[in-house]
Amino acid sequence: MCGRYALEAPRSQLSRRFALDECVDFPARYNIAPASEIAVIRQSPVGERVLHLLRWGLVPHWAKDPAIGARLINARGESLSEKPAFREAFRRRRCLIPASGFYEWQRTAAAPGPARKQPYYSSLKSGETMAIGGLWEAWTMPSGEILRSCCIVTTAANELLQPIHARMPLILAAEHWPAWLSTSVADARALIRPFPAVAMQTWPVSPRVGRSSEDDSALTAALGKEEES
Repeated sequence: MCGRYALEAPRSQLSRRFALDECVDFPARYNIAPASEIAVIRQSPVGERVLHLLRWGLVPHWAKDPAIGARLINARGESLSEKPAFREAFRRRRCLIPASGFYEWQRTAAAPGPARKQPYYSSLKSGETMAIGGLWEAWTMPSGEILRSCCIVTTAANELLQPIHARMPLILAAEHWPAWLSTSVADARALIRPFPAVAMQTWPVSPRVGRSSEDDSALTAALGKEEES
């Protein structure tokens, strides 16, 4: 699963990279956790690309309680058309979630003692902001207000990330953004595959990232560099 990521690109940079017609402002964040309001790119009914803040943790439109979102932060790409929680959103409400990089934890054997987990940070070698495939939904609260929420689509890990974790976020190349945001399910399904390992990089980072209260740029630094600085 993908449970933490970072986004440090300013609004102006995201507007250029994703050709946005509208973009809300937001601060750089280095330890984004579920239940946060996160930057999400959607295609409006008139075809514009807009970036708004949605809650991370999908609440299906038929849900009786928004608490279900805590269990729906990720969606397995291979079964989107089968799962009731994701089926309708996959058909009609796909989105892009911009990220500078994401964290994943590798289980390591400790001797003596129980197994521990070492966090790793993964990003694009190019240094560009990646586009993670996502789904979004709108849920009507008892008050009549609309709660817009989202989740990250995952796929099998590529060769670089397999030693760390079996899954990775669905990362989409720029030429595939229009197909993912369009209404064609067949085109979108064809894009659900691991991103090329050769275009990515990863390194171990401080265990501090496991605490959601921690949020600073040193979290993405390779383990050791933070201690030397």
